[in-house]
Amino acid sequence: MKNIRRDYRATIYACYLGYITQAVINSFLPLLFVRIQAEYGISLTRVTLLITFNFTLQLLIDLLSAKYADRVGYRTSIVMAHVFAAAGLILLGLLPDLLPDPYAGLLIAVMINAIGGGLTEVLISPIVEACPTDDKSSAMSMLHSFYCWGVVGVVLISTLFFRLFGIERWHILSCLWAVIPVVTGILFLFVPINHLTEEGQGMTIRQLLHSRMFYILFLMMLCAGAAEQAMSQWSSAFAERGLGVNKTMGDLAGPCMFSVLMGTARVIHAKLTRIDLKKYIAFCCGLCVAGYLLAVFAPYPVAGLIG
Repeated sequence: MKNIRRDYRATIYACYLGYITQAVINSFLPLLFVRIQAEYGISLTRVTLLITFNFTLQLLIDLLSAKYADRVGYRTSIVMAHVFAAAGLILLGLLPDLLPDPYAGLLIAVMINAIGGGLTEVLISPIVEACPTDDKSSAMSMLHSFYCWGVVGVVLISTLFFRLFGIERWHILSCLWAVIPVVTGILFLFVPINHLTEEGQGMTIRQLLHSRMFYILFLMMLCAGAAEQAMSQWSSAFAERGLGVNKTMGDLAGPCMFSVLMGTARVIHAKLTRIDLKKYIAFCCGLCVAGYLLAVFAPYPVAGLIG
């Protein structure tokens, strides 16, 4: 335990697990969209609201934590993030059958998960950035690739669980997924954590809002995030309904393949040392637009899935 308190590699590994926790929060529930509709008689519109609610609340938590995380402390904030994540996953498996209205149980679980996810999202990157590593860009790209590998793991393990034990036991699997944030939260109690800036030296919200570059980057992240989440959240249901395949194939062809390709792209980026970043970003923006247009307007479901 003495070594882990001084080893920043342990901090980075804990951050990798933190992004896997984020992947569990964001990708497990969408695998159950069709099942939830059938089991609880919830309309597609109300299922969609769960995801909208999740990411809206995560965004609000991001904004609030940007102001208060430094005051509370990175360690306390990131540990609490994983407490909320674990609680949300456990409640997701329990509340829908305990409350008179299953949808209310789903909303409560999603809300608690969103608090954990929002805190994790805003804290993990600064924690890695503050670690004394040589190549920050490569380290950050590798970090974000673990979100993708986390999604792949969630899809594959969930698919195997459903095949072996039946999808009707998804409540048990939801509780089992809570083990990851529990272990990660315990790690963050002990690993060394630096602050990215000295107290009082970071940009204030007002200074940030007066930066033109902030708005450009905000717009880029908003559009890229919308494209990513729309594709990853709905590709499983799209494959099942649009292609008429079973759930196993829908999960593998949809969110699993999406995350494999996204994770591969991030690992490749981590290896690129000399690159014109502006041209690289413009090319990637073009890929997002082309893929999104193909997914939305393609006349054939297969072409849409390729998009």
